[in-house]
Amino acid sequence: MLTEIQQVLRLVMILAKQRRRCGLKTAGGLLVLLWTDTGDSVQSLNCTVAAAGPWCRGIQMKALQPDLRDLEEIMLPCAWPCPPPDPEELFAFTDLYGSPKLLLSFQMNARLLRPEWCARLEAFLHTFSVHNAGINIQLRFSLNQQIVQRDFRVKTKSRVALANQPSLILDVTSSTVPPDWVETGRWCVGGHPVLGGRLPLSIPPEAMDQGLFGELSVQPVTLLSPCVLQYPNLLTQLTHIKVLVCSPSNVPVTGPSTFLQNLPAHLDCRELGLHGLRCSSFKDLVHSSGTVYTAEQENCEDSEQEWSPPRAQQRLLLFLFLQHNDPFTCQLSDIMATEVLIERHLEAILNNNRKAVTAALQTELRDTLKVQNHRKKDQEKLRSAAEVILSSSISIVSCSSNMDFRNACLNCMKARDTHELSAALRKSLWRVTSWKFIPKSKCYTTQMEEHPESDELTRAEI
Repeated sequence: MLTEIQQVLRLVMILAKQRRRCGLKTAGGLLVLLWTDTGDSVQSLNCTVAAAGPWCRGIQMKALQPDLRDLEEIMLPCAWPCPPPDPEELFAFTDLYGSPKLLLSFQMNARLLRPEWCARLEAFLHTFSVHNAGINIQLRFSLNQQIVQRDFRVKTKSRVALANQPSLILDVTSSTVPPDWVETGRWCVGGHPVLGGRLPLSIPPEAMDQGLFGELSVQPVTLLSPCVLQYPNLLTQLTHIKVLVCSPSNVPVTGPSTFLQNLPAHLDCRELGLHGLRCSSFKDLVHSSGTVYTAEQENCEDSEQEWSPPRAQQRLLLFLFLQHNDPFTCQLSDIMATEVLIERHLEAILNNNRKAVTAALQTELRDTLKVQNHRKKDQEKLRSAAEVILSSSISIVSCSSNMDFRNACLNCMKARDTHELSAALRKSLWRVTSWKFIPKSKCYTTQMEEHPESDELTRAEI
């Protein structure tokens, strides 16, 4: 079922992408509706995918019918047509986004489904919404007399401009909750994607033999969250890196990649400022719709941990947007077939460009994490200065013969003795230095409920 829905979304995105070149907006809605019909002996699963709103304006279902008949074998090899759903099932969707410009329904044998398919479908649609943030997605299950609905609606979006391609609208919403002492409006609730350098890819001979020609490239985009640009002294710690591969139609590429799983072994972690990277298990990869690496943390001495303030944990999202251009591929069926070929031979394509891809990803990760490594060096200076300030302050209080002064210092810091005073001063110094606030115009404030699309930052600003 996931493969069939992926193919239908690919069709919708290709049609929408052709119209976006004409300047149409990317806003609108997408509905994935699933329900069951129980017959005498076989239980069937029905699926309807509907698209409405400005992003698919101009799509004519009647004009598409000849193409759809040709595409059935490519899109839905294990499915068959089914009647459209009850109009009442579509009412909530059409009430928000208007009449569907495209509506496709198909049916499958429910016995072919695996137990985890619901979770995988949710993960897939969530990933789809991350790099198609202008589209609000509704997923509705009506199975076994149970109704479940999931809405994927993005609060904070950022527009990434591409050369000779429609702009990307990414979900940059950060769910990290700031500490209690951070004032309202002084925490960035989004992230700032950074556009990397486009890398041309050579097509391996075996893919050419299957009919894959033209120009193929990959466009990396990095997103580090949560954003701490407004706190330049705050020490950060990278915990995870997630890699998402997107097809030329901007649909997530599903399935684990051996090349990406083995990538950490070929990266220079020392240059990245990391102790090491470890790929997640196969089970985690299946449910995450991407490849996830865990950043191994270096063990610190007890004395160093005592002086180190808590770190803000960050995650890095690395998008790999595949781009394909072939002037001889213009028919809808040919474009669909070409994308299927790209995904089928993606592992061979990555291995055929192993050195170039590895070097490009090393560069992107290094440039993105450069600021984080600079923070570590600056924190060492702050730590040395704080140690001098702390020892001097404690010496002044301890050596003072004025009991009123000493008691006033202890009471002010709510300490009973100089040992507690030292701990209180250390905590106070950490808060003053690490949480020094410098406003940035590009950052998203918590005072805004829903943020408009924002242009991406440059490397220098990050």
